[in-house]
Amino acid sequence: MKVRSGLLALCLGLVACQGSNPYVATSNPLPPAPPEAASVFDRSAYPAPPRDYGRYRSWAWRDGRLPSGTAWADSAQVAEAVSNALDQRGLRPLHDNRPADLFVSADLRLETRVRQVRDDYDAGYYGGYNRYDRYGPGYGMYHPVPMVRTYQEQVVVVRVDLFDARTGQPVWSASAETGQRGSQTERTDAIREAVEKAMSAYPPS
Repeated sequence: MKVRSGLLALCLGLVACQGSNPYVATSNPLPPAPPEAASVFDRSAYPAPPRDYGRYRSWAWRDGRLPSGTAWADSAQVAEAVSNALDQRGLRPLHDNRPADLFVSADLRLETRVRQVRDDYDAGYYGGYNRYDRYGPGYGMYHPVPMVRTYQEQVVVVRVDLFDARTGQPVWSASAETGQRGSQTERTDAIREAVEKAMSAYPPS
């Protein structure tokens, strides 16, 4: 009797499983796209393409202005150093009415830097124990005492900025500094050194 009851319950369970599911999945339709979606391009949804620096071949001074000079070095010295650095990187200046690929601006200024130098000085002699096991002028030692000196130094700072001539957007900029030197030849070398430091990372990899 118990076996028949078990079989009956099992059959009823199978029949219930074969019935229709009362839960039906439904979803609302997507709303229609706004009319302007077909004509508006969302640039923020896509990353900006990498800049092709290889297409820049020529340059001209921005707004036709040479670099600013100072009492320490004139504008022509800065312009020559920048022109030579650009030439070494395959950028040629334009002297006619053709459109350039890049506009260049540069400036030179003198700035003061505060430097600190640490020097270690011997503090002196320590007394020690002598051969009679008494404290006195026996063996001893010196120990260094750090001394920090602060001084000011004038440096030459050169900044170079490059702009896309077609769009006017800045594409690259850098600055560098070098020590100030006295004679005319030394000043020319200092400017060239600072410009070369600034342009060393162009074109960016």
